[in-house]
Amino acid sequence: MNDVKSQEDKEVKLAADSVSSKQIDSSLTSEDGSSLEKYAVSIYNTRVLNSPDFERIYGGRDGKSLAFSKSGLVKELEYVAFPGSVFEIVEEYKQGDHSIYKVQTDDYDIVLGGTELYIDSRFVELKSKKPEKIEINKPSMEQIYDYFEKSENADYVWGANNLNGVEKMIEYYKPSGNVSSKVYNHWCMKGVDCSGLIYEATNGYTPRNTHQMVSYGEGIPIEGKSVNEIAEMLEPLDMIVWKGHVIYVYDKNTTIESAQSAGGVVKKDLISSLNKIMQTRRPANEWSDNAGRYLW
Repeated sequence: MNDVKSQEDKEVKLAADSVSSKQIDSSLTSEDGSSLEKYAVSIYNTRVLNSPDFERIYGGRDGKSLAFSKSGLVKELEYVAFPGSVFEIVEEYKQGDHSIYKVQTDDYDIVLGGTELYIDSRFVELKSKKPEKIEINKPSMEQIYDYFEKSENADYVWGANNLNGVEKMIEYYKPSGNVSSKVYNHWCMKGVDCSGLIYEATNGYTPRNTHQMVSYGEGIPIEGKSVNEIAEMLEPLDMIVWKGHVIYVYDKNTTIESAQSAGGVVKKDLISSLNKIMQTRRPANEWSDNAGRYLW
């Protein structure tokens, strides 16, 4: 349920990575060719990027700039992995006292900004054997609503699923000077995007982006229904989702979402939200990649 990543922002900025393939280290294989530590487990909240060029994205030439897209988002951030997340290391890029790992993970199988994922070695510990995946228990409605109450007015941060942010970012990627509150929150990934809202609320039980969420759970027969008819069918914690955004039903009269256009997490009137959506989309009973401008 990644803005679940917002379709309000159409541009995907693919960076020209300054980390060259010549920097790939051979430490994943021993002298006799046997495999060494090729798995990593997050010990902190770990940013996962679709680019290996971490220093350019978080710091830039002056050491205090972020690689914002024209729409004001750091589009290289895919999501923030919770502690205990398991990665398989594909390649290693040495960066002085640490490494950048190109990785794969079962937790996130759709890369929105490219085809590859990267993490910083200082946020993980290495393992020679693949660890068992941590079982995530389905949270109660009370837990989710408690989180929703805490999340209201939190900033919209693309790729983020952390209301409190990631303090380790300041330790390992400290800005060279003073930065604005907006830059600070994006730097520390302090906030949530649309799918990140429910992802953190459920501690990772739900999918991380909308491309996954459209096939999550069971749909209800809304095709051909009016706004009022759909509103009557919806129950608390139902999701109104398409590839690009997700809105959650808070109660019979209210929705909650994290949207860039709203500046972050807001509650809205359910009927008003449905009316606005129906101006550009049509309801569908089943999702398909050829559904076009349908909602599910």
